[in-house]
This record gives sequence, structure tokens and C-alpha cells, in this order.
Amino acid sequence: MSALIEVRDLVKHYPGVHAVDGISFQVEQGSCFGLLGPNGAGKTTTLEMLEGVTQPTSGEIRYKGHPLGRRYREEIGIQFQTTALQDFQTVRESLVMFAALYERSADIGALVDLCQLGEFLDRDTRKLSGGQRQRLLLAIALVNKPSLVFLDEPTTGLDPQSRRNFWALIAGIRREGKSIVMTTHYMEEAHRLCSEIAIVDRGKIIARGQPDTLLRDHFPATAVRLPSSALPLAAPLPKGAHRRDGEIQVFTDDVPGTITALETAGAVLSDLQVSSPTLEDLFLKLTGHALRS
Repeated sequence: MSALIEVRDLVKHYPGVHAVDGISFQVEQGSCFGLLGPNGAGKTTTLEMLEGVTQPTSGEIRYKGHPLGRRYREEIGIQFQTTALQDFQTVRESLVMFAALYERSADIGALVDLCQLGEFLDRDTRKLSGGQRQRLLLAIALVNKPSLVFLDEPTTGLDPQSRRNFWALIAGIRREGKSIVMTTHYMEEAHRLCSEIAIVDRGKIIARGQPDTLLRDHFPATAVRLPSSALPLAAPLPKGAHRRDGEIQVFTDDVPGTITALETAGAVLSDLQVSSPTLEDLFLKLTGHALRS
């Protein structure tokens, strides 16, 4: 795959704040690239510079090998965290209005099918549910037939079922050959959707790569977890175990040996869970604080 976007030494300073401090990465054609990080890490500012909403203090962003310009603005679609829709306008009218803003536009019927808008196409946008509104905003981001789509925390506030339905829509967009750059606070979402992620903290990228590769590089194969209350605080933890967020956690390649060690230490194993390490585990390991802090 060839690089669709190249970001080189991107910097954004505000008075007294280094919001983005020398970030570099590439987004490959046809990929879904995720920017992850806690609030204030610099990911949204980075996304805004990529979108052309905010100008960098220094650094360079190139699209298909060229500086950003009119062609870039015509070939990207953006779903912001919050977007105001025109009052007293139907879903259909909103799509037609936004399509008129561009030199080229997608077939409205195809967008309606892709984003599953047919059931409420003639409904006032003020009367949409959260999931319906997000599907409309995604369709608006696609109305100009973009090659590259930016999604800024697109499923925040959705219930679990609506979130999973939205994941299916994003997967459908990728099957059409579009590239995606997204931010999200949901680690399962990032793991499910992104072909590559960059974890940002304090304005810098601290890890970047394919999610499964990053997890293999930083952890053994298995995470063994049980409630902290399962082992008295005064009892010594087995080798490799630690307490975090109300849990005792052990990352191990030897599950039977780990369970034996916990039992020998006096742990109650009735609520023990065995799973794979997660991106949340990775973030905690690299930064020492939770993703949402």
C-alpha cells in the first residue's frame, strides 16, 4: 500500500501549552488509522490539523505527496464530535443541502442504503435518536464521495447495540476502498476497526503499529484477573502479579502455573477470569493512567 497522508514533525503550540509536540506518521491507502489517547493528549488537535481546521505551528502534512490544498478539501469527509444540523429540516433535505456544497456528490439513494437511513428519511432531524443522528452525520461526511474520511469519536454516547451497528457501517465504508482516520475512547472499537493505531500522550506518539502486534510486543499471551478482595491485602502477591483498579492482574504464558501460585498464596479463585491482554492494558502500561483520565 502507498501512503495517502504523510505527517512530518507536526507541532501545535498554544500559549503555555505544547498540545502537539513533533508527531510523525503515515496513513496508508485503504487503511483505518486510529489516534488513541486520554483527554488532553493532543489527538483531537492532531485530527483538526489533518482536517485543515487548525493550522500547525510547524511541521508538514502531505496528501498523495502534495501539500494540502483545494483538491484535498474536495476529497475528504469529516464527522466531527458535534455537528449542528439545520432545524425544521428532514434527513433527506439535510443530505441534499450538504451535497449541494460540493462539486461532486455521491448518489443520495446509495448513501441512504449504506447508512441505513431509509426508515426515517422524511423525519425532522430534531426527532432522531442518538444512533440515527450519527448515521446521518456519517452520510453527510460521505456526501462528497471522499477518498479519506475523518471520524472524531463517532460512537460517543451511543448504547452498545447502536455502537456495534455503527461499527458495521464503518467496516462497509472500508470495503468500498475508502481510508479512515479516527479517534475513539473505546478500546474494543479501536481493536475491531483499526488496521493501525498510534497512542498519543502529552503531545507525542508513544506507541504505533497494528493492535495485535503491539499487544504481542508488550505482553505475554494471557491475562489472568480476579478481584482484589480475592486475596487479603496482607498476603504477598505471587511473582508477576500486581493490583490495579480493584483487580489482581497477572500477564503470563503459563496459565496453569499462575493459577497454582494464586491458589497457594490463598486467593479465592471463584471469580477468576482468563482473557487476552487489551489495548486498555497497553495504555495503562505505557502511560500509567487510564485512557479516559
